[in-house]
Amino acid sequence: MVVVKRPTLNPCQARDGMRAQLARDEVSERSLPGSVAGAWKWALRKQIWDFMEANDIARFPRPVHHRIPNFVNADIAAQRLADLPEFRSAQMVKVNPDTPQKMVRQLVLIRGKVLLTPQPRLRTGFFSRLSRSSFPPEDLNEACTSAGVAKYGEPLSLDTKIKVDLIVVGSSCVDPASGARLGKGEGFAELEYGILRWMGAIDENTLVVTTVHDCQVLEPGTIDVNKMLEHDVPVDVIVTPTQVIRTNTTLPKPSGILWHKLSPQKLGQIRVLQQLKERIEREMGSKLPTGAATHAGVL
Repeated sequence: MVVVKRPTLNPCQARDGMRAQLARDEVSERSLPGSVAGAWKWALRKQIWDFMEANDIARFPRPVHHRIPNFVNADIAAQRLADLPEFRSAQMVKVNPDTPQKMVRQLVLIRGKVLLTPQPRLRTGFFSRLSRSSFPPEDLNEACTSAGVAKYGEPLSLDTKIKVDLIVVGSSCVDPASGARLGKGEGFAELEYGILRWMGAIDENTLVVTTVHDCQVLEPGTIDVNKMLEHDVPVDVIVTPTQVIRTNTTLPKPSGILWHKLSPQKLGQIRVLQQLKERIEREMGSKLPTGAATHAGVL
């Protein structure tokens, strides 16, 4: 793993205190009756969200809780990402629709690449693609919003043949030692990744990058990789406003849509997955497995 030495950042000086609190939270969590798998992820997310709010590292929309946090200097991180050789050579880049990655979406278009972005939560549609010819030049800012994607983007079908060269995801926190990543807990990045694998648009070698604030980069080894699940998508590169970290992750990436992990609630929220499931079942002549029901409806 190549790690550029970090400068001293005042907002992140409480890292040691955060680690100690996380350790206390994990001990408390284990002692709770009926503790469920994945509760440790929520404890970790909450610590990061609380820290960003308390230290004014968060930007609109706030509070950052239950979101991919919009962080201070997200635009600088985006510029640093755009300097990566993999970004420069990419022709199509898939970027999540969250606010902290808005500048990444702009740079994809400014640099003459094709932007692939999902409809938020995949509930109103599927993926859309945009290029600089998709909208008037003066509407660049709007084109990089959810409303702009709906207005200017070309909706894709499951049968559209595309090749994605680079994937950019948002994160709540990441572990630089393993590339283990936590999102906001709804599993959409994992679903989007699985759909793209099913379409043949990406493979296990497609680079996955995230942009985060330095305080969202955990101390190496904070996340126990044995706790990560088969649908979790690790990151190959972490980009912050001050550094680029190549994780050299050895964690496996999902090979497709893990139907046995998909709860009925989640399936009911996403029309494209309902259609795809029905289609595959017709072709197979048998039913696909279904995940257990959950009140939260997450993966």
